[in-house]
Amino acid sequence: MDKLKKIRNFCIIAHIDHGKSTLADRIIQTTHTVDGREFRDQFLDNMDLERERGITIKSSAVRVLYKALDKTTYSLNLIDTPGHVDFSYEVSKSIAACEGALLVVDAVQGVEAQTIANLYLAMEHDLEIIPVINKVDLKSARIEEVKHQMHDLLGCEDDEILLISAKEGIGTEDVLEAVIGRVPPPSGTQKEPLQALIFDSSYDSYRGVITYVRVMNGRLKAGMQIVMMNKGAKYEVKEVGIFTPSEQTVKELSCGEVGYIVCNIKEAREVVVGDTITDVAHPAQEPLPGYQTVKPMVYSGFYPVSNEEYEDLKNAMEKLRLSDSSFVYEAETSAALGFGFRCGFLGLLHMEIIQERLEREFNLDLIASSPSVNYKMKIIKGELIEVDNPTKYPERDQIEYVEEPFVKCYIFSPSEFIGTLMKICENKRGEFISTKYLDPTKVQLTYNIPLAEIIIDFYDKIKSCTQGYGSLDYEVIGYRRSDIVKMDILINGVSCDALSAIVHKDKARRRGLELVQQLKETIPKHMFKIALQAAVGGEVLARENIAAFKKNVTSKCYGGDITRKRKLWEKQKEGKKKMRKIGSVDVPKEAFLKAMRIS
Repeated sequence: MDKLKKIRNFCIIAHIDHGKSTLADRIIQTTHTVDGREFRDQFLDNMDLERERGITIKSSAVRVLYKALDKTTYSLNLIDTPGHVDFSYEVSKSIAACEGALLVVDAVQGVEAQTIANLYLAMEHDLEIIPVINKVDLKSARIEEVKHQMHDLLGCEDDEILLISAKEGIGTEDVLEAVIGRVPPPSGTQKEPLQALIFDSSYDSYRGVITYVRVMNGRLKAGMQIVMMNKGAKYEVKEVGIFTPSEQTVKELSCGEVGYIVCNIKEAREVVVGDTITDVAHPAQEPLPGYQTVKPMVYSGFYPVSNEEYEDLKNAMEKLRLSDSSFVYEAETSAALGFGFRCGFLGLLHMEIIQERLEREFNLDLIASSPSVNYKMKIIKGELIEVDNPTKYPERDQIEYVEEPFVKCYIFSPSEFIGTLMKICENKRGEFISTKYLDPTKVQLTYNIPLAEIIIDFYDKIKSCTQGYGSLDYEVIGYRRSDIVKMDILINGVSCDALSAIVHKDKARRRGLELVQQLKETIPKHMFKIALQAAVGGEVLARENIAAFKKNVTSKCYGGDITRKRKLWEKQKEGKKKMRKIGSVDVPKEAFLKAMRIS
């Protein structure tokens, strides 16, 4: 049998917590890819952060060898993908490197928002979809209902749906046989000039950038001179290998295979995910389609607590961007926080994860400014500008109108929570579109909501009000005119740009009051009185005061004339006034973190 016909490339896609990583574990165990002593749960989740939170953040590739019922040994390249909406770019990268996908659905929770989003992504790339219902061993499993949902979604027959329990290992071999039987082998040929797609990368302090590739045509081996077609940079391949799931050196990667190459690239910015690698001696005519450029949804400033760590933060961001190309950044300066970076993320969880990874993996101490979205503004002069940072917000009398991004939200939930969910959406300035019952117990709500309203706590509120059963997916539908203002936070009359925010006019007063109350609780007392104000333009919307430390200056006076005490009090008062003029307020890191959480 031709080598190419023995290769299958597939990924596992599903909503968060439906059992993708557990199924990947069972496939690794069934094929004896990893020694039993080395095995652990969530084997492909390499980061401590993934294990602590119980979610997949990075796609992970592994090659397994499986002897099928027809006695042929097949080489299966499996990619485990994340399930959260904020990491959908990781899913799209994985899908581009595969010919098939296992669509895993929880037998208890049924079809959810991200199930549908990831399915449509796979269908756009013409992947062969294998429907799988997981957790069928649970007493609360609704197998027939979920089968009906999948039938409506895919138009598949009942006998095409695989029933498994990844935790118990039931049905794992059926999944592997279905992959071999239904997923087509890779197309392409070894005779064509080399075309290899870069679908991911990582950084090693000794070997430099490790580039993850899927070979579409030709072959790739050590000693070859290669060129990256979009960048135009040339390198010599020093090492070629596969993931088993640890890195294992091989002689070559041929057409249809997934693996990695090392070229002693020391600069992280030289490798671009989605670029095409070809042979310098026999180059391909044109590059592969690559990936669509992702547009960040949420923006925030990251600043080192100590300005001496600025260069360390810059290097850390370059290296981190290798493993997460959906994260973008540019240098900026804040009057309150010094030198830092304006960063763009796909969502708030994505932002939290990036911040935590920078702090853990590179031993940095960071402060993040309040998250915001990208606004479009027309200036009276006729110019159209984009603003994602309160510090760049023009004066009110210069703005003709402001447009903010809107998203179409798809909320999936048990039908008994529909009233509470509608109330939450209306509080977030949502515009009702439709209600659709997937079955008697499950409903899909569709709303148009401003993106700024959903980036902070919207997902958390949906989860808490639906007892964890609710799920959310959204897509950007464009910009609309809104009454948007810039709210400044003044500490002792001085504007703190890191706490300033761009908000809707109707919500400015409530948000300003919450912010100054949080700051009052967080900022410690000083030797002088501190005034905290939230203001829009010249109008103060909210105010709180932090009282000064008090010292009993008259404790040594045991009677006598009252004028003596008054003299001491006046002297103290003058001293406090002078101190307030020259004293600076220390705002702790916790104040910025709490400010981020106010929506």
